[in-house]
Amino acid sequence: MKNIFKTLLLLSVIVLGMNSCSEEKLLDLDPINSPSEDYPFTTPDLIASAMNGVYNAAAIGTYTSGTANGGRGYIWGAAFVEQGDCRGEDVVNTATFYQLTYTATYDATTANNVYYWVDGYRLINRCNLMIEGVNDAVAKGIISAAVGNDYIGQAKFLRAITHFELLNYFSRCYNYTATAEHLGIPYREVGVNTQGEIDSEVLKPRNTVAECYTKILADLNDAENLITTTGIAKASKNAAIAFKTRVYLQKRDWANVITEGNKLNGKRTLTANPGDAFVLANNLSNTESIFSIQHSTTSNPGTNAALASIFGGRKLVAVSPIIWRNPSWLVDDKRRTAIVNPSSGVIGATEMIINVNGRIYTNKYKDQVNFTDATPVIRYAEVLLNMAEAQARTGDLANALINLNTVRNRALATPATQAYTAATLSTIPLMVNAILTERRIEFLMEGRRWSDIQRLEKDDIAPSTGIPAKYANAVPAVADYTLGTPYTGPRTVLAIPASDFRFLWPIPQVELNTNPTLAKQQNPGW
Repeated sequence: MKNIFKTLLLLSVIVLGMNSCSEEKLLDLDPINSPSEDYPFTTPDLIASAMNGVYNAAAIGTYTSGTANGGRGYIWGAAFVEQGDCRGEDVVNTATFYQLTYTATYDATTANNVYYWVDGYRLINRCNLMIEGVNDAVAKGIISAAVGNDYIGQAKFLRAITHFELLNYFSRCYNYTATAEHLGIPYREVGVNTQGEIDSEVLKPRNTVAECYTKILADLNDAENLITTTGIAKASKNAAIAFKTRVYLQKRDWANVITEGNKLNGKRTLTANPGDAFVLANNLSNTESIFSIQHSTTSNPGTNAALASIFGGRKLVAVSPIIWRNPSWLVDDKRRTAIVNPSSGVIGATEMIINVNGRIYTNKYKDQVNFTDATPVIRYAEVLLNMAEAQARTGDLANALINLNTVRNRALATPATQAYTAATLSTIPLMVNAILTERRIEFLMEGRRWSDIQRLEKDDIAPSTGIPAKYANAVPAVADYTLGTPYTGPRTVLAIPASDFRFLWPIPQVELNTNPTLAKQQNPGW
Protein backbone atom coordinates (compact mmCIF):
# COMPACT_ATOMS: atom_id res chain seq x y z
CA MET A 1 0.00 0.00 0.00
CA LYS A 2 2.82 2.42 0.80
CA ASN A 3 4.30 1.88 -2.66
CA ILE A 4 0.97 2.69 -4.27
CA PHE A 5 0.61 5.85 -2.22
CA LYS A 6 4.18 6.74 -3.12
CA THR A 7 3.50 6.21 -6.79
CA LEU A 8 0.46 8.46 -6.69
CA LEU A 9 2.36 11.03 -4.71
CA LEU A 10 5.16 11.11 -7.23
CA LEU A 11 2.67 11.45 -10.04
CA SER A 12 0.88 14.33 -8.37
CA VAL A 13 3.23 16.45 -6.36
CA ILE A 14 3.10 19.21 -8.93
CA VAL A 15 1.86 22.40 -7.34
CA LEU A 16 1.67 25.08 -9.96
CA GLY A 17 4.31 27.66 -9.32
CA MET A 18 6.22 25.74 -6.64
CA ASN A 19 9.94 26.37 -6.90
CA SER A 20 11.65 23.07 -7.64
CA CYS A 21 14.84 24.16 -5.91
CA SER A 22 13.21 25.24 -2.67
CA GLU A 23 10.54 22.59 -2.38
CA GLU A 24 11.13 19.28 -4.13
CA LYS A 25 12.10 17.81 -7.49
CA LEU A 26 8.78 18.37 -9.16
CA LEU A 27 9.74 16.57 -12.33
CA ASP A 28 10.99 13.44 -10.54
CA LEU A 29 7.71 11.75 -11.28
CA ASP A 30 8.63 8.08 -11.14
CA PRO A 31 9.53 5.93 -8.15
CA ILE A 32 12.90 4.22 -8.12
CA ASN A 33 11.70 1.17 -10.04
CA SER A 34 10.37 3.54 -12.75
CA PRO A 35 6.92 2.22 -13.63
CA SER A 36 5.02 4.21 -16.23
CA GLU A 37 2.85 7.12 -15.23
CA ASP A 38 -0.20 4.96 -15.98
CA TYR A 39 0.83 2.39 -13.37
CA PRO A 40 -1.71 3.35 -10.67
CA PHE A 41 -4.51 2.81 -13.20
CA THR A 42 -3.57 -0.61 -14.60
CA THR A 43 -5.69 -2.83 -12.33
CA PRO A 44 -8.93 -2.35 -10.37
CA ASP A 45 -7.10 -2.78 -7.05
CA LEU A 46 -4.48 -0.19 -7.95
CA ILE A 47 -7.18 2.26 -9.01
CA ALA A 48 -8.97 1.76 -5.68
CA SER A 49 -5.70 2.39 -3.88
CA ALA A 50 -5.11 5.50 -5.99
CA MET A 51 -8.47 6.86 -4.84
CA ASN A 52 -7.51 6.11 -1.26
CA GLY A 53 -4.33 8.07 -1.92
CA VAL A 54 -6.40 11.09 -2.87
CA TYR A 55 -8.30 10.89 0.43
CA ASN A 56 -5.01 10.46 2.24
CA ALA A 57 -3.79 13.71 0.70
CA ALA A 58 -6.99 15.43 1.80
CA ALA A 59 -6.60 14.14 5.34
CA ILE A 60 -2.93 14.80 5.99
CA GLY A 61 -1.17 16.61 3.15
CA THR A 62 2.53 17.23 2.98
CA TYR A 63 3.10 20.63 4.64
CA THR A 64 6.83 21.43 4.83
CA SER A 65 7.92 17.79 5.01
CA GLY A 66 7.90 17.07 1.28
CA THR A 67 6.71 13.53 2.00
CA ALA A 68 3.37 11.75 1.99
CA ASN A 69 1.86 11.51 5.49
CA GLY A 70 4.24 14.23 6.60
CA GLY A 71 1.63 16.97 6.78
CA ARG A 72 -0.40 18.70 9.45
CA GLY A 73 -3.89 18.06 8.18
CA TYR A 74 -3.85 20.41 5.19
CA ILE A 75 -6.25 20.90 3.77
CA TRP A 76 -9.23 18.90 5.04
CA GLY A 77 -7.79 16.89 7.91
CA ALA A 78 -7.43 19.47 10.67
CA ALA A 79 -6.08 22.65 9.15
CA PHE A 80 -9.38 24.07 7.90
CA VAL A 81 -10.87 23.70 11.38
CA GLU A 82 -7.92 25.26 13.16
CA GLN A 83 -7.38 28.07 10.65
CA GLY A 84 -11.08 28.81 10.17
CA ASP A 85 -11.58 29.17 13.91
CA CYS A 86 -8.40 31.12 14.63
CA ARG A 87 -9.24 33.71 12.00
CA GLY A 88 -12.39 34.52 13.98
CA GLU A 89 -13.16 35.84 17.47
CA ASP A 90 -14.88 32.84 19.06
CA VAL A 91 -11.68 31.03 20.03
CA VAL A 92 -8.55 32.19 21.84
CA ASN A 93 -5.09 31.22 20.68
CA THR A 94 -3.36 30.52 23.99
CA ALA A 95 0.25 30.20 22.82
CA THR A 96 2.30 31.05 19.74
CA PHE A 97 1.19 28.10 17.62
CA TYR A 98 -1.52 29.91 15.65
CA GLN A 99 -0.58 33.42 16.67
CA LEU A 100 0.20 34.64 13.16
CA THR A 101 -3.22 33.49 11.99
CA TYR A 102 -5.00 34.75 15.12
CA THR A 103 -3.44 38.20 15.05
CA ALA A 104 -3.34 38.53 11.23
CA THR A 105 0.42 39.07 11.24
CA TYR A 106 1.07 36.59 8.45
CA ASP A 107 2.71 37.36 5.14
CA ALA A 108 3.34 35.64 1.80
CA THR A 109 5.88 33.28 3.40
CA THR A 110 3.99 32.23 6.54
CA ALA A 111 3.69 28.44 6.58
CA ASN A 112 0.10 28.26 7.82
CA ASN A 113 -1.35 30.17 4.89
CA VAL A 114 1.32 29.15 2.36
CA TYR A 115 0.54 25.47 2.82
CA TYR A 116 -3.19 26.07 2.71
CA TRP A 117 -2.55 27.01 -0.91
CA VAL A 118 0.23 24.52 -1.61
CA ASP A 119 -1.40 21.41 -0.16
CA GLY A 120 -4.74 22.57 -1.52
CA TYR A 121 -3.42 22.61 -5.06
CA ARG A 122 -1.50 19.39 -4.50
CA LEU A 123 -4.83 17.76 -3.64
CA ILE A 124 -6.51 19.36 -6.64
CA ASN A 125 -3.80 18.00 -8.90
CA ARG A 126 -4.27 14.51 -7.47
CA CYS A 127 -7.98 14.82 -8.24
CA ASN A 128 -7.23 15.83 -11.82
CA LEU A 129 -4.77 12.97 -12.30
CA MET A 130 -7.37 10.61 -10.85
CA ILE A 131 -10.02 11.80 -13.30
CA GLU A 132 -7.70 11.46 -16.27
CA GLY A 133 -6.33 8.08 -15.18
CA VAL A 134 -9.79 6.63 -14.54
CA ASN A 135 -11.10 7.84 -17.90
CA ASP A 136 -8.16 6.07 -19.56
CA ALA A 137 -8.77 2.91 -17.53
CA VAL A 138 -12.43 2.87 -18.56
CA ALA A 139 -11.47 3.33 -22.21
CA LYS A 140 -9.10 0.34 -21.92
CA GLY A 141 -11.74 -1.83 -20.24
CA ILE A 142 -9.82 -2.15 -16.97
CA ILE A 143 -12.87 -1.02 -14.98
CA SER A 144 -16.48 -0.49 -16.00
CA ALA A 145 -17.92 2.91 -16.80
CA ALA A 146 -20.10 2.71 -13.68
CA VAL A 147 -17.13 2.11 -11.40
CA GLY A 148 -15.16 4.78 -13.21
CA ASN A 149 -17.95 7.32 -12.87
CA ASP A 150 -18.05 6.75 -9.11
CA TYR A 151 -14.33 7.52 -8.81
CA ILE A 152 -14.61 10.52 -11.11
CA GLY A 153 -17.54 11.87 -9.08
CA GLN A 154 -15.56 11.56 -5.85
CA ALA A 155 -12.56 13.31 -7.40
CA LYS A 156 -14.74 16.11 -8.74
CA PHE A 157 -16.30 16.57 -5.31
CA LEU A 158 -12.90 16.94 -3.67
CA ARG A 159 -11.71 19.22 -6.47
CA ALA A 160 -14.76 21.45 -6.06
CA ILE A 161 -14.70 21.79 -2.29
CA THR A 162 -10.96 22.44 -2.23
CA HIS A 163 -11.18 25.23 -4.79
CA PHE A 164 -14.10 26.63 -2.81
CA GLU A 165 -12.17 26.58 0.45
CA LEU A 166 -9.19 28.33 -1.11
CA LEU A 167 -11.49 30.88 -2.71
CA ASN A 168 -12.78 31.91 0.72
CA TYR A 169 -9.30 32.75 2.00
CA PHE A 170 -7.62 34.27 -1.02
CA SER A 171 -10.55 36.13 -2.63
CA ARG A 172 -13.36 38.48 -1.72
CA CYS A 173 -16.94 37.36 -1.20
CA TYR A 174 -19.18 36.62 -4.16
CA ASN A 175 -21.12 39.91 -4.00
CA TYR A 176 -18.02 42.08 -3.60
CA THR A 177 -18.76 43.27 -7.14
CA ALA A 178 -22.12 43.29 -8.84
CA THR A 179 -21.34 40.42 -11.22
CA ALA A 180 -18.59 38.71 -9.19
CA GLU A 181 -16.02 39.60 -11.86
CA HIS A 182 -13.32 40.32 -9.29
CA LEU A 183 -10.32 38.00 -9.02
CA GLY A 184 -10.84 34.51 -7.65
CA ILE A 185 -8.22 31.77 -7.84
CA PRO A 186 -6.93 29.60 -10.69
CA TYR A 187 -9.38 26.75 -11.24
CA ARG A 188 -7.18 23.79 -12.16
CA GLU A 189 -8.75 21.04 -14.26
CA VAL A 190 -5.63 19.52 -15.84
CA GLY A 191 -3.55 16.84 -14.17
CA VAL A 192 0.04 18.02 -14.30
CA ASN A 193 2.84 15.46 -14.52
CA THR A 194 4.83 16.50 -17.61
CA GLN A 195 6.96 19.49 -18.48
CA GLY A 196 4.56 20.47 -21.25
CA GLU A 197 1.65 20.57 -18.84
CA ILE A 198 3.67 22.63 -16.40
CA ASP A 199 4.59 25.09 -19.13
CA SER A 200 0.95 25.45 -20.12
CA GLU A 201 -0.71 25.54 -16.72
CA VAL A 202 1.77 27.88 -15.06
CA LEU A 203 0.73 30.68 -17.39
CA LYS A 204 -2.94 30.55 -16.51
CA PRO A 205 -4.30 33.54 -14.57
CA ARG A 206 -6.74 33.70 -11.71
CA ASN A 207 -10.30 32.97 -12.75
CA THR A 208 -12.93 35.44 -11.67
CA VAL A 209 -15.00 34.59 -8.63
CA ALA A 210 -18.03 34.11 -10.88
CA GLU A 211 -16.11 31.65 -13.05
CA CYS A 212 -14.93 29.74 -9.98
CA TYR A 213 -18.46 29.40 -8.63
CA THR A 214 -19.70 28.17 -12.01
CA LYS A 215 -17.00 25.51 -12.12
CA ILE A 216 -17.46 24.52 -8.48
CA LEU A 217 -21.18 24.01 -8.94
CA ALA A 218 -20.65 22.11 -12.20
CA ASP A 219 -18.25 19.75 -10.41
CA LEU A 220 -20.67 19.29 -7.51
CA ASN A 221 -23.56 18.61 -9.90
CA ASP A 222 -21.43 16.00 -11.67
CA ALA A 223 -20.49 14.50 -8.31
CA GLU A 224 -24.14 14.22 -7.31
CA ASN A 225 -24.97 12.47 -10.59
CA LEU A 226 -21.93 10.17 -10.76
CA ILE A 227 -21.20 9.00 -7.22
CA THR A 228 -22.63 5.68 -6.06
CA THR A 229 -20.43 5.30 -2.97
CA THR A 230 -22.22 5.90 0.32
CA GLY A 231 -21.03 6.52 3.84
CA ILE A 232 -19.56 9.42 5.77
CA ALA A 233 -15.84 8.90 5.17
CA LYS A 234 -16.11 9.12 1.38
CA ALA A 235 -17.71 11.62 -0.94
CA SER A 236 -21.34 10.74 -1.60
CA LYS A 237 -24.37 12.12 -3.40
CA ASN A 238 -25.59 13.49 -0.08
CA ALA A 239 -22.25 15.21 0.48
CA ALA A 240 -22.40 16.88 -2.92
CA ILE A 241 -25.94 18.08 -2.25
CA ALA A 242 -25.09 19.33 1.25
CA PHE A 243 -22.05 21.18 0.01
CA LYS A 244 -24.13 22.87 -2.67
CA THR A 245 -26.23 24.45 0.09
CA ARG A 246 -22.98 25.95 1.44
CA VAL A 247 -21.90 27.23 -1.96
CA TYR A 248 -25.29 28.67 -2.86
CA LEU A 249 -25.51 30.33 0.56
CA GLN A 250 -22.23 32.14 -0.08
CA LYS A 251 -23.39 32.96 -3.59
CA ARG A 252 -26.57 34.41 -2.05
CA ASP A 253 -28.71 32.23 -4.28
CA TRP A 254 -31.34 31.65 -1.62
CA ALA A 255 -33.76 29.68 -3.79
CA ASN A 256 -31.16 27.04 -4.65
CA VAL A 257 -30.06 26.70 -1.02
CA ILE A 258 -33.61 25.64 -0.23
CA THR A 259 -33.97 23.43 -3.31
CA GLU A 260 -30.78 21.52 -2.54
CA GLY A 261 -31.52 21.27 1.16
CA ASN A 262 -34.94 19.79 0.51
CA LYS A 263 -33.28 16.95 -1.40
CA LEU A 264 -31.93 15.66 1.91
CA ASN A 265 -35.32 15.54 3.64
CA GLY A 266 -35.64 12.04 5.08
CA LYS A 267 -32.09 11.11 4.07
CA ARG A 268 -30.28 12.64 7.02
CA THR A 269 -31.49 13.55 10.51
CA LEU A 270 -29.99 15.27 13.51
CA THR A 271 -28.73 13.11 16.35
CA ALA A 272 -30.89 13.29 19.46
CA ASN A 273 -28.10 14.78 21.54
CA PRO A 274 -25.87 17.49 20.03
CA GLY A 275 -22.76 15.64 21.22
CA ASP A 276 -23.66 12.27 19.73
CA ALA A 277 -22.08 13.03 16.34
CA PHE A 278 -18.75 13.54 18.10
CA VAL A 279 -18.65 10.36 20.16
CA LEU A 280 -15.57 8.60 18.89
CA ALA A 281 -17.35 5.32 18.17
CA ASN A 282 -20.09 7.12 16.23
CA ASN A 283 -18.43 9.91 14.31
CA LEU A 284 -18.41 7.94 11.06
CA SER A 285 -21.69 6.11 11.61
CA ASN A 286 -24.24 8.60 12.94
CA THR A 287 -27.34 10.01 11.23
CA GLU A 288 -26.14 13.61 11.12
CA SER A 289 -22.61 13.69 9.75
CA ILE A 290 -22.64 13.88 5.96
CA PHE A 291 -18.96 14.05 5.07
CA SER A 292 -16.04 13.68 7.47
CA ILE A 293 -12.35 12.94 7.01
CA GLN A 294 -11.29 9.63 8.51
CA HIS A 295 -8.16 9.21 10.61
CA SER A 296 -6.50 6.17 12.19
CA THR A 297 -3.68 5.52 14.61
CA THR A 298 -1.25 5.34 11.69
CA SER A 299 -2.79 7.98 9.43
CA ASN A 300 -3.41 11.30 11.17
CA PRO A 301 -1.94 14.81 11.29
CA GLY A 302 0.10 14.04 14.42
CA THR A 303 0.72 15.91 17.66
CA ASN A 304 1.32 19.24 15.93
CA ALA A 305 -2.02 19.33 14.15
CA ALA A 306 -4.49 16.61 15.17
CA LEU A 307 -7.67 18.20 16.47
CA ALA A 308 -7.71 16.29 19.76
CA SER A 309 -4.10 17.29 20.36
CA ILE A 310 -4.46 20.98 19.56
CA PHE A 311 -7.81 21.58 21.26
CA GLY A 312 -8.10 19.11 24.13
CA GLY A 313 -4.63 17.71 24.72
CA ARG A 314 -2.18 20.59 24.35
CA LYS A 315 -4.94 23.18 24.83
CA LEU A 316 -3.43 25.55 22.31
CA VAL A 317 -6.87 26.93 21.42
CA ALA A 318 -9.56 27.74 23.98
CA VAL A 319 -13.19 28.76 23.69
CA SER A 320 -13.33 32.54 23.84
CA PRO A 321 -15.24 34.31 26.62
CA ILE A 322 -16.76 36.38 23.80
CA ILE A 323 -18.94 33.50 22.58
CA TRP A 324 -19.05 31.64 25.91
CA ARG A 325 -20.86 34.58 27.50
CA ASN A 326 -23.10 35.38 24.54
CA PRO A 327 -26.65 35.73 25.98
CA SER A 328 -28.15 33.71 23.14
CA TRP A 329 -26.19 30.69 24.36
CA LEU A 330 -28.41 29.75 27.29
CA VAL A 331 -26.73 28.80 30.55
CA ASP A 332 -28.32 25.34 30.63
CA ASP A 333 -27.74 24.57 26.95
CA LYS A 334 -26.49 20.98 26.58
CA ARG A 335 -23.61 22.21 24.44
CA ARG A 336 -22.21 23.78 27.62
CA THR A 337 -22.18 20.52 29.57
CA ALA A 338 -18.59 19.95 30.61
CA ILE A 339 -16.18 17.37 31.92
CA VAL A 340 -14.41 19.12 34.77
CA ASN A 341 -10.65 18.72 35.20
CA PRO A 342 -10.46 15.40 33.37
CA SER A 343 -7.39 13.25 33.77
CA SER A 344 -8.75 10.63 31.37
CA GLY A 345 -12.04 9.22 30.15
CA VAL A 346 -13.00 11.89 27.63
CA ILE A 347 -13.12 9.44 24.72
CA GLY A 348 -16.56 7.97 25.34
CA ALA A 349 -18.15 11.16 26.62
CA THR A 350 -20.99 13.03 24.99
CA GLU A 351 -20.03 16.24 26.77
CA MET A 352 -18.81 18.82 24.26
CA ILE A 353 -16.78 20.94 26.68
CA ILE A 354 -13.76 20.43 28.91
CA ASN A 355 -13.53 22.73 31.94
CA VAL A 356 -9.95 22.89 33.18
CA ASN A 357 -9.82 24.84 36.43
CA GLY A 358 -12.43 27.23 35.11
CA ARG A 359 -11.03 27.64 31.59
CA ILE A 360 -13.11 26.32 28.71
CA TYR A 361 -11.94 24.05 25.88
CA THR A 362 -13.81 21.91 23.35
CA ASN A 363 -14.32 18.18 23.78
CA LYS A 364 -15.60 17.60 20.26
CA TYR A 365 -12.33 15.79 19.49
CA LYS A 366 -11.49 13.22 22.12
CA ASP A 367 -8.68 10.86 21.22
CA GLN A 368 -5.68 12.67 22.62
CA VAL A 369 -3.47 9.58 22.33
CA ASN A 370 -4.02 8.03 18.89
CA PHE A 371 -5.70 11.00 17.14
CA THR A 372 -8.40 8.90 15.48
CA ASP A 373 -11.23 11.46 15.58
CA ALA A 374 -12.82 12.12 12.22
CA THR A 375 -12.71 15.71 11.04
CA PRO A 376 -16.26 16.97 10.40
CA VAL A 377 -16.49 18.72 7.04
CA ILE A 378 -20.28 19.13 6.81
CA ARG A 379 -23.16 18.02 9.02
CA TYR A 380 -26.92 18.05 8.53
CA ALA A 381 -27.18 20.78 11.16
CA GLU A 382 -25.45 23.09 8.72
CA VAL A 383 -27.83 22.18 5.92
CA LEU A 384 -30.79 23.08 8.15
CA LEU A 385 -29.25 26.39 9.21
CA ASN A 386 -28.30 27.19 5.60
CA MET A 387 -31.92 26.61 4.65
CA ALA A 388 -33.17 28.64 7.61
CA GLU A 389 -31.07 31.62 6.59
CA ALA A 390 -32.16 31.40 2.97
CA GLN A 391 -35.80 31.15 4.04
CA ALA A 392 -35.44 34.10 6.39
CA ARG A 393 -33.83 36.29 3.75
CA THR A 394 -36.69 35.56 1.34
CA GLY A 395 -39.34 36.37 3.94
CA ASP A 396 -40.38 32.82 4.83
CA LEU A 397 -40.01 33.37 8.56
CA ALA A 398 -42.26 30.45 9.48
CA ASN A 399 -40.06 27.79 7.88
CA ALA A 400 -36.90 29.61 8.92
CA LEU A 401 -38.10 29.37 12.51
CA ILE A 402 -38.82 25.65 12.16
CA ASN A 403 -35.35 24.87 10.83
CA LEU A 404 -33.59 27.12 13.35
CA ASN A 405 -35.45 25.56 16.24
CA THR A 406 -34.86 22.05 14.92
CA VAL A 407 -31.13 22.58 15.41
CA ARG A 408 -31.29 24.65 18.58
CA ASN A 409 -34.05 22.86 20.47
CA ARG A 410 -32.22 19.57 20.82
CA ALA A 411 -29.64 21.40 22.91
CA LEU A 412 -32.13 23.18 25.16
CA ALA A 413 -33.03 22.01 28.65
CA THR A 414 -36.72 22.91 28.24
CA PRO A 415 -37.56 23.59 24.59
CA ALA A 416 -41.22 24.19 25.41
CA THR A 417 -40.33 27.45 27.15
CA GLN A 418 -36.88 28.25 25.73
CA ALA A 419 -37.45 27.83 21.98
CA TYR A 420 -37.53 30.84 19.71
CA THR A 421 -41.03 31.92 18.74
CA ALA A 422 -42.60 33.85 15.90
CA ALA A 423 -43.14 36.71 18.34
CA THR A 424 -39.51 36.89 19.43
CA LEU A 425 -38.15 36.64 15.87
CA SER A 426 -40.80 38.63 14.07
CA THR A 427 -38.67 40.41 11.45
CA ILE A 428 -36.15 39.34 8.84
CA PRO A 429 -33.21 41.07 10.60
CA LEU A 430 -34.08 39.49 13.95
CA MET A 431 -34.35 36.04 12.37
CA VAL A 432 -31.17 36.33 10.31
CA ASN A 433 -29.13 37.55 13.26
CA ALA A 434 -30.46 34.74 15.47
CA ILE A 435 -29.45 32.19 12.83
CA LEU A 436 -25.97 33.70 12.48
CA THR A 437 -25.46 33.56 16.24
CA GLU A 438 -26.67 29.98 16.32
CA ARG A 439 -24.09 29.09 13.67
CA ARG A 440 -21.35 30.48 15.92
CA ILE A 441 -22.53 28.29 18.79
CA GLU A 442 -23.35 25.12 16.87
CA PHE A 443 -20.20 25.04 14.75
CA LEU A 444 -17.77 26.28 17.39
CA MET A 445 -14.42 24.53 16.84
CA GLU A 446 -15.50 23.17 13.45
CA GLY A 447 -13.78 25.81 11.32
CA ARG A 448 -16.90 27.54 10.05
CA ARG A 449 -16.43 31.01 11.54
CA TRP A 450 -14.15 32.48 8.87
CA SER A 451 -16.44 31.57 5.98
CA ASP A 452 -19.28 33.49 7.63
CA ILE A 453 -17.07 36.52 8.27
CA GLN A 454 -15.88 36.48 4.67
CA ARG A 455 -19.26 35.97 3.00
CA LEU A 456 -20.98 38.68 5.09
CA GLU A 457 -18.53 41.46 4.23
CA LYS A 458 -21.10 43.33 2.15
CA ASP A 459 -24.27 41.85 3.61
CA ASP A 460 -27.34 44.08 3.69
CA ILE A 461 -28.64 42.76 7.02
CA ALA A 462 -25.68 41.67 9.16
CA PRO A 463 -22.45 42.94 7.58
CA SER A 464 -19.31 41.56 9.17
CA THR A 465 -17.32 44.76 8.44
CA GLY A 466 -14.07 42.81 8.80
CA ILE A 467 -12.24 40.57 11.25
CA PRO A 468 -13.72 41.26 14.70
CA ALA A 469 -11.64 42.37 17.66
CA LYS A 470 -10.53 39.41 19.77
CA TYR A 471 -9.52 38.39 23.23
CA ALA A 472 -5.79 38.67 23.92
CA ASN A 473 -3.46 36.03 22.50
CA ALA A 474 -2.89 34.32 25.86
CA VAL A 475 -4.36 31.83 28.30
CA PRO A 476 -7.68 33.46 29.32
CA ALA A 477 -8.36 34.59 32.87
CA VAL A 478 -10.75 32.27 34.70
CA ALA A 479 -12.91 35.20 35.81
CA ASP A 480 -13.61 36.10 32.19
CA TYR A 481 -15.64 32.90 31.79
CA THR A 482 -18.18 33.86 34.48
CA LEU A 483 -21.66 33.56 33.02
CA GLY A 484 -24.53 35.95 33.58
CA THR A 485 -23.49 38.95 31.50
CA PRO A 486 -21.93 39.41 28.05
CA TYR A 487 -18.17 39.69 27.91
CA THR A 488 -17.27 43.39 27.90
CA GLY A 489 -13.59 43.13 28.80
CA PRO A 490 -10.57 44.05 26.73
CA ARG A 491 -10.21 42.85 23.13
CA THR A 492 -6.57 43.59 22.65
CA VAL A 493 -6.27 41.89 19.27
CA LEU A 494 -7.76 44.79 17.39
CA ALA A 495 -10.38 44.53 14.67
CA ILE A 496 -9.24 44.57 11.05
CA PRO A 497 -11.62 46.34 8.66
CA ALA A 498 -12.67 44.43 5.59
CA SER A 499 -11.01 47.13 3.51
CA ASP A 500 -7.64 46.28 5.05
CA PHE A 501 -5.32 44.20 2.86
CA ARG A 502 -4.87 41.70 5.73
CA PHE A 503 -8.49 40.61 5.36
CA LEU A 504 -7.28 38.33 2.54
CA TRP A 505 -4.35 35.97 2.65
CA PRO A 506 -1.58 36.73 0.14
CA ILE A 507 -0.84 34.36 -2.70
CA PRO A 508 2.30 32.53 -1.45
CA GLN A 509 5.64 33.87 -2.54
CA VAL A 510 6.73 30.42 -3.75
CA GLU A 511 3.88 30.57 -6.24
CA LEU A 512 4.73 34.07 -7.41
CA ASN A 513 8.39 33.19 -7.87
CA THR A 514 7.70 30.88 -10.80
CA ASN A 515 4.27 31.95 -12.00
CA PRO A 516 4.65 35.19 -13.99
CA THR A 517 0.93 35.58 -14.48
CA LEU A 518 -0.03 35.27 -10.82
CA ALA A 519 2.91 37.46 -9.85
CA LYS A 520 0.98 40.31 -11.46
CA GLN A 521 -2.25 39.32 -9.69
CA GLN A 522 -1.20 39.31 -6.04
CA ASN A 523 -3.90 40.48 -3.64
CA PRO A 524 -3.66 44.27 -3.18
CA GLY A 525 -1.42 45.47 -0.36
CA TRP A 526 0.84 42.43 -0.32
